[in-house]
Amino acid sequence: MTSKECGFFIAELRKEDGLTQKELAKKINVSDKAVSRWETGVSHS
Repeated sequence: MTSKECGFFIAELRKEDGLTQKELAKKINVSDKAVSRWETGVSHS
């Protein structure tokens, strides 16, 4: 799975749960910028 495919998967699951990037970030204790980077395939960490 490429980083873009993984990011798309994360975004789809997040949206299915009705969460914003900020809400997901708070739940998993990371920044909303990290979630954004994951979803766009910019970063794996």
